[in-house]
Amino acid sequence: MSRRTLRALTLAASVTWAELRHDPAHAALFAGRLLPARDRHPLPPAERRPSASTRPTGPVPAPPGRRILPVPGRVLHLVPEGLPEQHTNATARTQALARAQSAAGLDPHVVTRIGFPLDHGVFDARPLHLLDGVPQHRLLPRWLPYDPAAALNRQAELTARLVERLRPSVLHVGGDVADGLVALALRETYGLPVVHEVSWIGREDRGSGQKRRPSREPGRSRGNHNYPAISEWETHCLREADAVLTASRAMKTEIVSRGVPEERVHIAPEAVDPAFLDPLPDGTALRADLGIEPGEYVIGTVGSLTRPEGIGTLLEAATELRRRGVPVRLLLMGEGPERRALETLAARLGLTGAVVFTGRVPHDQLRSHHAVLDVFTAPRIEEHPHPAEPPLAAVEAMASGLPLLASGLPAMTELVDPGVNGLLLPPNSTPAWTDALDMLLSTPKKRHAWGTAARATVIRDRSWERIATTTLDVYRTLGCA
Repeated sequence: MSRRTLRALTLAASVTWAELRHDPAHAALFAGRLLPARDRHPLPPAERRPSASTRPTGPVPAPPGRRILPVPGRVLHLVPEGLPEQHTNATARTQALARAQSAAGLDPHVVTRIGFPLDHGVFDARPLHLLDGVPQHRLLPRWLPYDPAAALNRQAELTARLVERLRPSVLHVGGDVADGLVALALRETYGLPVVHEVSWIGREDRGSGQKRRPSREPGRSRGNHNYPAISEWETHCLREADAVLTASRAMKTEIVSRGVPEERVHIAPEAVDPAFLDPLPDGTALRADLGIEPGEYVIGTVGSLTRPEGIGTLLEAATELRRRGVPVRLLLMGEGPERRALETLAARLGLTGAVVFTGRVPHDQLRSHHAVLDVFTAPRIEEHPHPAEPPLAAVEAMASGLPLLASGLPAMTELVDPGVNGLLLPPNSTPAWTDALDMLLSTPKKRHAWGTAARATVIRDRSWERIATTTLDVYRTLGCA
């Protein structure tokens, strides 16, 4: 048995044993995922991260280390997960940014959370994985502690060894609290500057003192008992970082309100894969597959089917449009807890057959679905828990040349130039959405002009080359590039 296989077995056993003591049913699912694919086909997916071992409970002590001479331009990205095992907006962003940084002359490396990908049920104990030329390092001890403090301490120790071997000049945190605490501990040991990137942030509930914010990780919803502590430590990481990168002006305002000096906060907006700027494919065959009749207009959106996304307003507007004689079809791409309720509402409104629920659309098929749309919408409600977060799905639709109708929330005002590439509309207002859609669907020249302008907006402001240049400028201000 090879050393790598032995390490994978012992690490998998440690995670399974820890889960067995805390959640036996989930331990069985996790163990099943480690079986060969042919043997685990009937098993349901184990989506939740098996180990709760890296939830932050306090500062991480500085690991022991020796003096290093940093290599100028070498960047170490600290992230929870990586491609190809986990394909999320966060992992795709890290990989795209690292590729663009490499093209800009930097030397990026990525290190994933301790135990990944074994703790996600992927039997792979390679310490190094090259993806599109970007080195992705894995922290795989023989035994993974379940206790949160012990796990983060061990992660800091293993990352310290990597730092001494790679000699990076900057630590770039991919937005996660636990990784942020580890980076601060490494700064204490090696004196390396820390850049903390945050792509998710929301409004603060002044009454309760809790931040209402989504997260990349399970266990960080507002209903979770651990949420207030995570919020506190996230603010700590932002305040202590040498520089902060965020995705919008609205998020910068929120971060500054938490006590981070404004001059430390820089904007690096959501960007899109260059493939989204290619000409759209022919959508004729997909329209037929989806049951869309010739001559029907298609209004679409992509995202989680939850109440804050405002899909109910879109259904009500479509009902009124059809009453006016406008042949519209809604294409709702995504999954979520509100799907059944939305299907019931569509039936009650008489929209059965006029709404297509596609479920989650794989990212590599998204542009084919863009090709059947006439208008892209983002009808988030006013009470949306993270109004400062710009939706990547809307940016991708704009790159595909689609006009954008969006609720007038802070993040949307940075995407939409009203009357040029789209419109901003009152959230929750069915009459306003109905009239705007009616106007746009009845004027094909305006749709085309707005779509062309939307694509130009993305090319100008939201290319990965532009974002890589921004990070390079930030690193230079810190003296590490």
